[in-house]
Amino acid sequence: MHLSEAQIAFEFDWNEPKKWRENSPNLRWVQAAQAGVGARAESYGHGAGQVQITTAAGVHAKPLAEFALAGLLNFVRQLPELEHRKNIQQWNTGPSNTLFGKRALVVGAGNIGRETAATLSFMGVHCDGTTRRGKDLGEPFERSMPLQECDLGDYDIVVLACPLTAETRGLYSRQKISAMKPGSFLVNLARGPVLDQDALLDALETGRLGGAVLDVADPEPLPAGHRLWRAPNLVLSPHTAANVSAENSRIIDMLIENLRRYLTGEELINVYDPERGY
Repeated sequence: MHLSEAQIAFEFDWNEPKKWRENSPNLRWVQAAQAGVGARAESYGHGAGQVQITTAAGVHAKPLAEFALAGLLNFVRQLPELEHRKNIQQWNTGPSNTLFGKRALVVGAGNIGRETAATLSFMGVHCDGTTRRGKDLGEPFERSMPLQECDLGDYDIVVLACPLTAETRGLYSRQKISAMKPGSFLVNLARGPVLDQDALLDALETGRLGGAVLDVADPEPLPAGHRLWRAPNLVLSPHTAANVSAENSRIIDMLIENLRRYLTGEELINVYDPERGY
């Protein structure tokens, strides 16, 4: 009964999401709880934009930036090696590495990409960002350029933070992974299909890359026995890096603000564009 009368929905209908036209004929606006809703919205039949959809973009930026930093520090500061030496009671001295002075390329300059760049910049990392139309992204990015113009061999770190769209599916290909600097690190905060996962696994298993930090995989959930479970030099989160205790309250705050705007006729925050896919 409530679905048939509702004009506003908090999240997509989990029971029959593809039948929203029949079940919710009065639906005008959906506030999603995720930042990336493109694939889901399209699969549910929202491609024509009959219903306005707003995303939770920005809510997950800080936790994901923290996850990227933690994963990179795990490798750069050699935490697994320190744990191993502690376990075998071996007191070795010598130099270690640092993030300071390294160069990072952030692919996708939305909320997550910008927050990650700001966090890495604070640690002394020089961050460049990719742009689709050649515009200057400004701080925290030092340089802005299209991905196809980037020399991937110049970077110690590549961070994927772009939405999954028809344009970005398979964007970070085997060719791009092969062009990365030997010993460099790859971070995927986007979606699994943005990345050629088999090519990444080959690069990790051969030792060509220094490590990878993944919050996503393809497929999800990752089945038992999958090659990714056994990959060396990999930090893997089951797409939960943004699931922190404050997440729900931040999403509700965004819903409340958008509801106020909806009722007063103001423009909503984070409106999804079905043509762009984000």
